[in-house]
Amino acid sequence: MSCIYGLGSPDEYRSRILVLRPGERIDQRALLRRLVDLHYTRNDAVLSRGRFRARGDTVELHPAYEEQAVRIELFGDEVERIRSFDAVTGDVGADLDELVVFASTHYVAGDETMRRAIRSIEEELGERLSELQARGKLLEAQRLRLRTQHDLEMLAEVGVCNGIENYSRHLDGRRAGEPPHTLLDFFPSDFLTVIDESHVAVPQIHGQYEGDRSRKETLVEHGFRLPSALDNRPLTFDEFMGRVGQVVFLSATPAAYELSVSTQVVEQVIRPTGLVDPEVVVRPTTGQIDDLLDRIREAADAGGRVLVTTLTKKMAE
Repeated sequence: MSCIYGLGSPDEYRSRILVLRPGERIDQRALLRRLVDLHYTRNDAVLSRGRFRARGDTVELHPAYEEQAVRIELFGDEVERIRSFDAVTGDVGADLDELVVFASTHYVAGDETMRRAIRSIEEELGERLSELQARGKLLEAQRLRLRTQHDLEMLAEVGVCNGIENYSRHLDGRRAGEPPHTLLDFFPSDFLTVIDESHVAVPQIHGQYEGDRSRKETLVEHGFRLPSALDNRPLTFDEFMGRVGQVVFLSATPAAYELSVSTQVVEQVIRPTGLVDPEVVVRPTTGQIDDLLDRIREAADAGGRVLVTTLTKKMAE
C-alpha cells in the first residue's frame, strides 16, 4: 500500500548519488559536505543508519539502506581504501572496488531547487496568513507562521526539516492538485504489478486518498500546515491504475471489479483450507532460541534449508 504514497522526485534523487572508488581524488571536507548534502548526520560517538563519523583520515558511514557500514580510508586528498564492516561488532568485511551512496531520505534537492521551493513556500505562507487573519483566526495564523518559518530556516541551512514531505509540492515544482511522485515512478516502464488479496487491497487503495485528505484538512484548518500539504497525499485509485501496466490480481474471492477488467481469469485448484500439511507444532516461548537452533541443526544435518520468520523486526534481531 505504501507504493501509492508520495516520495521525492526520482530525477533529483538520482542526481544526488555519490560514487567513490579507490584512487579517486576527493578532499575530506568535500566528502563530509557531500554526506551532509545527502542528509546524513555526523555523530562521532554512535554509528547507526543514516549517520557518519570522521576519525583522522578515516570516514565511517552507515548507509540508511544497508546492513553493513563502510570505512573510507583517505591518504591526503585520495581515497586509499574502502571496506565494509559490522557497525556493532567492528568486524571488518571485504574490500570494495566501488561505493555508491544514495541519500538517506527520498526528499533531496539541489541548491537552485531548494531556493525556488523556499520562495514558493514564503509566497504561499503570506497568502495563507492574510486569509486566516481576515477570518479572525489569529491563533491559527501565529501557529502557522512560527512553524513554517522554523521549517524554512532548517531548509535554508541544512536542506531538510521535520515533515519535509509536506512541502513536496514546492520541492517538485508541481501545480496544486497534481499527483505526487511515488515509488512507482522509480520503476522502469515495463514493471509487473501483483496485487495479493485483491478483493481487500483494491477497496483499500480506493479509501486511502479520502482518509488522508480528511486528516490533512483538519491540520490545515487549525494552522498546523499550509494548504499545499494536501498535495502530499496518496494516489487516487484512477491515478494508481494509470501508472501501472500489467496487473495480476490474486484472490480466492475476486470482486466484480477484478473480473471486469481482467482479460484472462486463471483458476488454481489447491488443497481445501483447514488441512494442515505439514503439521504445525506450537512450543513454549521458554528456551525458544535453543530449541530453534536444535531444529535448524536437524534440518541442516538432513541436507535441508531453514527459513525463520518472526513477528517483529526486534525479534529478528
